[in-house]
Amino acid sequence: MTTLDIRGYRLRLPRTARPVLAGVDLTVDAGETVALVGESGSGKSLTSRSVLGLLPAGAATEGTVRVGGDDVLAMTPDQVRRLRTGTAAMIFQDPRAAINPLRRLGDFLTESVRLSGRLSAEAATARAVEMLDAVGLPGAVLDRYPGQVSGGMLQRVMIAAALMGDPALLLADEPTTALDVTSQAEVVALLADLQERFGTGLLFVTHDLGLAAAISDRVYVMYAGRIVETGPAEALFERPRHPYTTALLASTPRLDAPRGRLAAIEGRPPSLRDELTGCPFAPRCPLATDLCRREVPELLPVGAEPDRRTACHHSDRTGEGNADA
Repeated sequence: MTTLDIRGYRLRLPRTARPVLAGVDLTVDAGETVALVGESGSGKSLTSRSVLGLLPAGAATEGTVRVGGDDVLAMTPDQVRRLRTGTAAMIFQDPRAAINPLRRLGDFLTESVRLSGRLSAEAATARAVEMLDAVGLPGAVLDRYPGQVSGGMLQRVMIAAALMGDPALLLADEPTTALDVTSQAEVVALLADLQERFGTGLLFVTHDLGLAAAISDRVYVMYAGRIVETGPAEALFERPRHPYTTALLASTPRLDAPRGRLAAIEGRPPSLRDELTGCPFAPRCPLATDLCRREVPELLPVGAEPDRRTACHHSDRTGEGNADA
């Protein structure tokens, strides 16, 4: 069963020369972990926030964003509020920025389900204790303030809060960025365990390819608001078919790699003030030809691998090195 189904999604903001998101197609099935990866500014967070109707002021949209079969873009404000307290929930990047430091954690955990009328105050507190237990925290945390717990514990509280409404879909927006390495590993293991227990679909937004490889079943690679490659995690990371994916992997630190300078992707991602012609990655791509600079490649199946797709005119040459322009 498909929990999240995004089709032809375009998002444009005022005073930009091009769409921020340009025809995004993405799905997450029940119980599946899908990673959305790419450089900062590629559109990952806006994609995930669109699922909850968290759009910037003045945003114009096209396409569909369906959660459990219902199109979020066509919902009324009341329907969106019910979506956020039930069907879908988000785990934000920095828990200390997302939780009011002047209120007890118990208030943070129970507020949305109480105000929505889903649970009484007593039932909400009982549910909060249950969810804290699920993330490995004692019920006594309800009486503490955010400043009285560690960053790792606070992110666990964020996860417990996301589970309060028994969602079918979790959206995790860089949920480990603000944590130390040990806490990161604990949170990732916790998410995997909770997903297996509750059968929740998970969209995991990250710029960390190693993390994406460890946690995900499938991966979408995003560049300049477009999906440029997608496929099963193991196959995609072992045999990337888009030059951007190859470059991202080459610039990722590895313990088994020879000592030396890390590879870097030359150039910079395009600004929203730049109009684009042809493939958005062409100015930075070692395989780019005149065709790439003229025509935007479609996201198409790769050879005999129907579960893999890439948007590249030269996907069969990825990894060869420089091409003649």
